[in-house]
Amino acid sequence: MIQETVQRWRCRAESYFPERHIYIRSDGAMHGLVVTSSHQLYAASAAAALALWLLLGTGAMLGDVLGAGRGDQDAVRLRARYERLLADRDARLDSAVAQLNGAGASIEALAQSTEHRHEALVMLLTGDHGDPGLAKAVTPASTESFVGRSPTDGVNAVRADQDRLIAQAETYAKSRAERLRLAYRLAGLDPAAFNQPSGGADGLGGPLIEAKDSRALAAVLDVDQDFAERIQHAAADLSETQNLTRAARSLPLNAPTTGTTRASGFGVRQDPFTGRPAFHPGLDFAGPMMTPIHATAPGIVSFTGVRNGYGNTIEIDHGHGLKTRYGHLAAINVSVGQQVALGQRIGAMGSTGRSTGPHLHYEVWVDGRPQNPQRFLEAGDDVQQDQ
Repeated sequence: MIQETVQRWRCRAESYFPERHIYIRSDGAMHGLVVTSSHQLYAASAAAALALWLLLGTGAMLGDVLGAGRGDQDAVRLRARYERLLADRDARLDSAVAQLNGAGASIEALAQSTEHRHEALVMLLTGDHGDPGLAKAVTPASTESFVGRSPTDGVNAVRADQDRLIAQAETYAKSRAERLRLAYRLAGLDPAAFNQPSGGADGLGGPLIEAKDSRALAAVLDVDQDFAERIQHAAADLSETQNLTRAARSLPLNAPTTGTTRASGFGVRQDPFTGRPAFHPGLDFAGPMMTPIHATAPGIVSFTGVRNGYGNTIEIDHGHGLKTRYGHLAAINVSVGQQVALGQRIGAMGSTGRSTGPHLHYEVWVDGRPQNPQRFLEAGDDVQQDQ
């Protein structure tokens, strides 16, 4: 079996490497050389071994070269990483040094910003606002709470107190303005018609109200934009509160008499003379003869004399289309064109004209139409309670 296998491989080798004859002519003589299959096989094996050896050597050399290249790349990456770490450390060190060097300047800048905020608050909270409750609502914190703190903590504490003050000013202004608006509506009046600046110095003009852009206001006041917006909103509400409060002083929100009873109200009632339903355009206050009658608001006397059904009558113009009328008087103590103040005595109660006994007939007119005086009295109670 083995001999057959060897013989088969021998035959195959001889087919690949047949015996070859080589002839060489030299000096006119011919020489022959026989190259057997065995010799060719040995030569091919030697050539293959040589090729394999060259291939393995080349591969090893290439492997060394590539390995060296990867090592160099790793070394470059490692060096770059350490360089970045060193640069980051240097940057942090420089930042720390800069912060240490600028600590004094930072505290100074913070203190200056706090001072500007304080000036803006002073501009907002001082002046003739007509609101005594404002000073009570925005009382600053005691300076004792800042004792023993570091400069930075002290300045930050002041800023926190400023934020508290502006928050309380906003709350007070909004609630006060809203209550005044409700009082005006209760009296049947439009608050917007009375929210007009007086033109005098009120401490709320200038940039606080006129600046529409909060960034521009922040630049004017030299404060941060958020604080400027809060200042502006509080100033607008306080300005409206002041305008409405000032206008309320000229409205007939007070009672014309004291120590009297209300005998008849506004609206349809049974006429005391005819017994039939009739419209009664005012309030009746019953009391003793010669009970003092007072102006329910400041104004100018526009009429004194006798009117049909009213007897002796006084009419006062309060501006804004408002007028009050006082009828059935026993005495008149003012004259046409005279300026009267709130609560000033203008006459005395009587029973002149179409009257069944001593009483005051009191009317409030708005733009030429009679209104229910009771609504003005109730609005006046709300305004006085709010103050």
